[in-house]
Amino acid sequence: MPTGLKSASSTVAIGFAVTETAANTFTQGSVDLNLDPLNNEVFVVQAINLDVTRPDGQAGADSSSTAALTTTSQLATGGVPGLDNSNTLAFIRSSITAAGFADSGIGFTNQSMETPASGLEYIGIIATNDFFIQVEGFQNTGVKTVSGKLYGYRARADASVYAALVQSEVLSA
Repeated sequence: MPTGLKSASSTVAIGFAVTETAANTFTQGSVDLNLDPLNNEVFVVQAINLDVTRPDGQAGADSSSTAALTTTSQLATGGVPGLDNSNTLAFIRSSITAAGFADSGIGFTNQSMETPASGLEYIGIIATNDFFIQVEGFQNTGVKTVSGKLYGYRARADASVYAALVQSEVLSA
């Protein structure tokens, strides 16, 4: 248990899915955690699983499907953030490299770890009420979807810890 926090629930799994509004279009969805800000409630993230629809293999054209889960909205950035973004808790990219090939190419998958190493107590803390999911395809003929589960528990923070967590999350948006 992180310092300054008291568990307020057992582990819960929250499922989600977001589909592009049109092929190759950045799309974001949000999930409301229904946290209680009057009692300084936060969500301690223990693990995240992301699954993105495979890209469309086309002869001679690279394509990809990319998705992420973040603590803040990414509408202002207009694209799926990578792990270099401090608000990104999980990331996945599935790609097909086919440029220069007469066939549909070779597939690759890159992703952040789905389950944290055994030495980690948690992988992130969400202090505001929502988390956000982004998906975007590149050179696909159809829309792409990301689905997944967020695992964690509700906790109550000391006033100073809560204020610092909320300020850090909001200012880094």
